[in-house]
Amino acid sequence: MNIIHDALELRKLGSRWVPHLLTDQNRKDRVAACQHNLSMFKSGKWRLCDVVTGDESWFYLRKIDRKSSNASWVGKDEPARTIVRRGRFEPKFMFCVFFKSTGPVHVNYLDRGKTIDAAYYIQHSLKPIVRDINKQKPTSVTTNMKFHHDNARPHVAGSVNSYLEQV
Repeated sequence: MNIIHDALELRKLGSRWVPHLLTDQNRKDRVAACQHNLSMFKSGKWRLCDVVTGDESWFYLRKIDRKSSNASWVGKDEPARTIVRRGRFEPKFMFCVFFKSTGPVHVNYLDRGKTIDAAYYIQHSLKPIVRDINKQKPTSVTTNMKFHHDNARPHVAGSVNSYLEQV
């Protein structure tokens, strides 16, 4: 062990898992959007309780390995190895979760073999969210709602934008 640590200056570190790596431009765009939203909140034009946010997430059914199985030897000034994704064929389930500052608004489980397209997103996510918000506060106006979702193709499709403009 002395040869590895002292002579080769290697150390053993566990890997860090991240869903994907962002470019510098991605980070700048996100900061600019956050600064705009913050200014709208500070000016009083927007209220936090009017924001509905949500996203889809995969939940993997897998036995998590011990920390030692993800460890690797690295040099003195090298960063730890990063693990970006799980195995391609591991069993997994997708949930769509939407919430406001007051708590969850809608949770949707994606059936096996289904994919999310614009029509599915409107029918199984957006319409139930609008219905649930109207049930919670019938007097609230859904036109003041801000839907915060990512730029996945089903979220930015023309039919989704048309639906949101009508609500």
